[in-house]
Amino acid sequence: MTPSLSPQALYCPQHTYFPSTYTRTLQALESIGSERLKRSTGVCLWDYASSEEPQPVLTTDELVIQRRRKLQEKKIHIAALAAAILSDPENSIKKLKELRAMLMEQDPNVAVIVRKLVMVSLMEIFKDITPSYKIRPLTEAEKHTKVRKETRKLREFEESLVSQYKFYLENLEQTVKDWKQRKLKKSNVISLKAYKGLAEIAVKCLCELLVVLPHFNFHNNIIVLIVPLMNDASKLISEMCCEAVKKLFKQDKLGSVSLGVVKVISGLVKSRNYDVRPEVLKIFLHLRIKEVEVKKDTEDITAKKKFMSCKEKRKNLSRMQRKWKKAEEKLERELLEAEASESKEKKLKLHTETLNIVFLTYFRILKKVQKSPLLPTVLEGLAKFAHLINVEFFDDLLVVLHSLIASGDLSYRESLHCVLTAFHILSGQGDVLNIDPSKFYSHLYRTLFRLHAGATNDDMVIVLQCLDVMLTKRRKQVSQQRALAFIKRLSTLALHVLPNSSVGILATNRILMQTFPKTDLLLDNEAQGSGLYLPELDEPECCNAQNTALWELHALRRHYHPTVQKFADHLIAGAPAEGSEALRPDLSRRCGTELFETYNMKGMTFNPPVASVTPRKKDKFLQGDSFLNEDLKELIQTHLNEAAVHRPVDFAKHLKESSLS
Repeated sequence: MTPSLSPQALYCPQHTYFPSTYTRTLQALESIGSERLKRSTGVCLWDYASSEEPQPVLTTDELVIQRRRKLQEKKIHIAALAAAILSDPENSIKKLKELRAMLMEQDPNVAVIVRKLVMVSLMEIFKDITPSYKIRPLTEAEKHTKVRKETRKLREFEESLVSQYKFYLENLEQTVKDWKQRKLKKSNVISLKAYKGLAEIAVKCLCELLVVLPHFNFHNNIIVLIVPLMNDASKLISEMCCEAVKKLFKQDKLGSVSLGVVKVISGLVKSRNYDVRPEVLKIFLHLRIKEVEVKKDTEDITAKKKFMSCKEKRKNLSRMQRKWKKAEEKLERELLEAEASESKEKKLKLHTETLNIVFLTYFRILKKVQKSPLLPTVLEGLAKFAHLINVEFFDDLLVVLHSLIASGDLSYRESLHCVLTAFHILSGQGDVLNIDPSKFYSHLYRTLFRLHAGATNDDMVIVLQCLDVMLTKRRKQVSQQRALAFIKRLSTLALHVLPNSSVGILATNRILMQTFPKTDLLLDNEAQGSGLYLPELDEPECCNAQNTALWELHALRRHYHPTVQKFADHLIAGAPAEGSEALRPDLSRRCGTELFETYNMKGMTFNPPVASVTPRKKDKFLQGDSFLNEDLKELIQTHLNEAAVHRPVDFAKHLKESSLS
């Protein structure tokens, strides 16, 4: 009796016993499978097995050499295709398709590098061969119209170019989407870790095309791809996209491209329920908008056009004048078309629409998410564009700004932005409104001493901007008491901030003393007035600043920073415009914010550098004009005199001398 074996056991090499029944069964099955394979493919199973040769096993060095050889071949092939396309784009457009096919390189050894090289090469090719106009699709009538050979050739080239450009952008988009979804197809030969670098190159190519080809097809599609990536978790991708949009705003003179970007950003912020990174909204600060349409003026113009009939036009102009005017308008239109220049009205219209979307986004954030991290960016943006806000919103906006300050939820920098925004509003179209901003004056006066030589030193720029808008530009609405109080408090503040802040403060005080001439009484220590100066009082109108003097300037005269010394001497002399105590032109012609940036010490070095000091000799002090050396000499000499007078008596030595005598 034959032993029972499982089918698995028959295939096990350990068993050498094969019953004849099972042997015949296996041979029959193998012959059937071989016949089926031969009928379907024309190749016998045994023939295939015998013809296949085993691959040789390569060492690590051989694999590296083989990879370098393959990569070098691919590079040469890419360079040859790119050179052929650039040399004759119209006749080599098919090679563009061949180069684009290399984006799907399947060799796992060189797939990542080859795809990156092809992406960048295609980007540079499209930058060079794309025309300076947008290619529109042909109508049915144009397709069936007979044209010259050159025209037909140009149309075929443009159609192929747009098609290849579209496929290229779709490939870049799919690369970014695959990496964002963290899902790759099984057929993909690239790992997820390596796919990140591929996605970064794809984003870089999209950013470059966004900036270089704003006039070409599918630019709006690129904007829709780039804007959400500004809020990406990857810092590198987010920074690349933000920088690309900044460059786009900077070079957009008309405003049509900026309008498209602003629309997409506004939709993104709203769709994410205002949960985006502040860098997304900071992009608005780089918009090139200086003027917009005024509603009143446009209404007057439309009213004039509406109520002026044809009969009135005929009455105002003679027949010859109408003829000349018509010819003049035709000539102007032709000149505009020839110069390819856009009308100012169109530019203003685009800027107005863009700014309306920006303000709508800002107001929604102020209304719904006041405790959002986006609030500082919103306040900064309102401060920049406040002079362009419609007068109808001024009252409500000022109420919101004051309520934000009074709530106490804002940081110091955010509250400064609120103050700056409020006075930008009041210094522009808000001059016609009867609004008392005394609360904002009191807030800034009260919080000035929160500045110091630490982290808040960077906030000094905003403070100097606030002082310029609040006091200098509103000089007619500022009382003498308020000006005196601010000058005094700023002089005190200059004692405990960094040198660049002290220079900015003293430059601001100089402008205030020249703007308000009667404030020179602060330089007279013998002047008398009613009341007593109350430095701890937070109301500038009631602190009796006219009864004090700027003693801080004498301390600042001995400051180690030479520019601070010059400003202190200048202010003590009454800030003269001429004479020996006048400032140099490079100091007198610059405002406080410019001087603050000029003498910045971010590099942790003295600005300007400290002059070399004469080395000290033995038993001698440093020679120089520094006040520190003089004080040290005086202090040491005083201690030596006191020690000589109050020297303790050595009783042991005294007794020894008396016994010897």
